[in-house]
Amino acid sequence: MFFESASGPARRLLTVQCCIVGGGPAGMMLGYLLGRAGVRTVVLEKHADFFRDFRGDTVHPSTLQVMQELGLLDDFLKIPHQQLTHMQGMFGKTPIRIADLSRLDTVCPFIALMPQWDFLNFLETKGAHFPALQVLKNTEAIELVRDGSRMTGVIAKVPDGTLQISADLTVASDGRHSIIREQAGLKVENIGAPIDVLWFRVGKSKADSDGIFARLQRGQMIVTIDRDDYWQCAYVIAKGKIDEIKARGLDAFRDNVASLAPILRPRIGDVRSWDDVKLLTVRIDRLTRWAVPGLLCIGDAAHAMSPVGGVGVNLAVQDAVAAANLLFDKFGKSGGPSLEDLEQVQRRRLFPARMTQAMQTVIQDNVINRALSGEDLKPPLVARLITAMPWLQGLTARLLGIGVRPEHVHSPEAGERSLR
Repeated sequence: MFFESASGPARRLLTVQCCIVGGGPAGMMLGYLLGRAGVRTVVLEKHADFFRDFRGDTVHPSTLQVMQELGLLDDFLKIPHQQLTHMQGMFGKTPIRIADLSRLDTVCPFIALMPQWDFLNFLETKGAHFPALQVLKNTEAIELVRDGSRMTGVIAKVPDGTLQISADLTVASDGRHSIIREQAGLKVENIGAPIDVLWFRVGKSKADSDGIFARLQRGQMIVTIDRDDYWQCAYVIAKGKIDEIKARGLDAFRDNVASLAPILRPRIGDVRSWDDVKLLTVRIDRLTRWAVPGLLCIGDAAHAMSPVGGVGVNLAVQDAVAAANLLFDKFGKSGGPSLEDLEQVQRRRLFPARMTQAMQTVIQDNVINRALSGEDLKPPLVARLITAMPWLQGLTARLLGIGVRPEHVHSPEAGERSLR
């Protein structure tokens, strides 16, 4: 614990070197890495736990490599998960294979399908061994604190009042609706997304599986994620069409889903009402500037990703690794990391974010949106070529599973740092 002073029951003061707002993949990984390096760090999570049923669930080989480099992989893989080695689907009645991850030359040539709350709980449990790291739940950042043009921390709402956190660096990792980036006045460039997603679950027996990850038919698309005893389903719709779908009725929706994915038919009645269906509004955007003095944005707060490819979690983790690599030794100096230090993170991570978003936009506009528009459904030439040529499936696997400019852990443990 490193509470330094108390000024009464309504307002307490916590002084740290780094205050991370948001306990998602970017925030928890950065907190873990900085705490591991001996940087006094607090992560603020506004909820009482990490349980959110509409968070990304795919842990890609690039993230599994990071876990290996941290010595966490063996324990991590003990958490119940499924392993996806082939990304394949149905384009109308035509089977396609998009990627073969077994061809990757990496420690884990597969995608681990795991509820995100398990991933975040794991990082919290492992991070609890570092005296420099503290995770505060039920703690919602509501206001940036400034000293002139420099951000010096936040004021957070806690169950018994408010908490002021004074920090050399504040990191916004509070998602695509970040209150911190809004209060900092950072400009968001909206790239656009023509789709939204309806998220729901359908029960299954553990033996049920057909190996199909995504299905497209004229006017419809669904992704089914095998969670062992249930399917987590993402039904893709054209943006703004939710009211039309609801107007047709729940029975029509269930019939459409079952006809698109027959494996769901035996248990489609698990969707009992529209309360069981969550609307996820898809957006693709990024900040023109990720940093101002004393403040850095990473993860979805810096660049919101489409769910296409399931890469959002892994881009966020890569941001965190890069930020820790570049900043761990900048604390302890007067004022902490400089604006130039923070801008190095953006320079390092902007190209991967832009390239990934560009690829997502191409797929959305030329494949998914075309299918949802009701046009004749025929696999694009590139999909047919990849399906026919297995070696191409290794290239797409690298693009999806490893990504553009993968990061490796260079920030040290506190004991190693003291020897440098």
